[in-house]
Amino acid sequence: MFGLFSKKTELFSHDRKEFRSFLKNLFGYAPKKIEIYETAVIHKSVSELDSQGNAINNERLEYLGDAILGSIVAEFLYNRFPAQDEGYLTQMRSKLVNRSFLTQLAQDLGIGQFIQSSISNKSKTSHIYGDAFEALIGALYLDHRYRKTKEFIIKRLIPSHIDLQAVEASNTNYKSQLIEWAQKNRKELKFNTNELPPQDNGKSAGFAASITCEGNKLGKGRGSSKKEAQQDAAKVAIEKIAAEEE
Repeated sequence: MFGLFSKKTELFSHDRKEFRSFLKNLFGYAPKKIEIYETAVIHKSVSELDSQGNAINNERLEYLGDAILGSIVAEFLYNRFPAQDEGYLTQMRSKLVNRSFLTQLAQDLGIGQFIQSSISNKSKTSHIYGDAFEALIGALYLDHRYRKTKEFIIKRLIPSHIDLQAVEASNTNYKSQLIEWAQKNRKELKFNTNELPPQDNGKSAGFAASITCEGNKLGKGRGSSKKEAQQDAAKVAIEKIAAEEE
């Protein structure tokens, strides 16, 4: 099952004892299979192939962690807000598991110091932090199974690191904010979204989006879907408008 992690020590450059201590303090459980967690912080930009030709990076763990995190957060919100309808619960879950929120959360938790990547970790539009966080959730699930993963998220992560009232009041639909600004100021926006050329391994590289306002470039972004790319570009545009209005 864990043959994919056979070359992990070659890609993981940090001290294993330090990383193990970090994980224990973060999750509340000592890792049993440290190799899984090491793979969880290996970005595809430094990926290598194992003896069977499988890529050694955190993409598969990210996929798993995304599903596990979404399920646990959905159950938590269902129990936490018994009087709220499906629409409210869906919006709250979206806010808690979106890439931008998870990226900021991962930075606050200190995960970035262990990420193996050839991409600048200082990039404001990079989601490698959030991707690594989801991958670590996937690793925790494989190592300690569902019950302990759920305990970490509900009993440690949310109470200590997430302000639910602030999340509830936040508006993370940047495209909607931008359209509202344009309507208020009688401006015309144009969204242009294109699929990026596939990677060398044939996998999708996602989408790129750009936004112009009456011929002026407002922002550009990238994402795994058209919606995510447009939201990323809209966030850049909102930040640019705010800076110009200061």
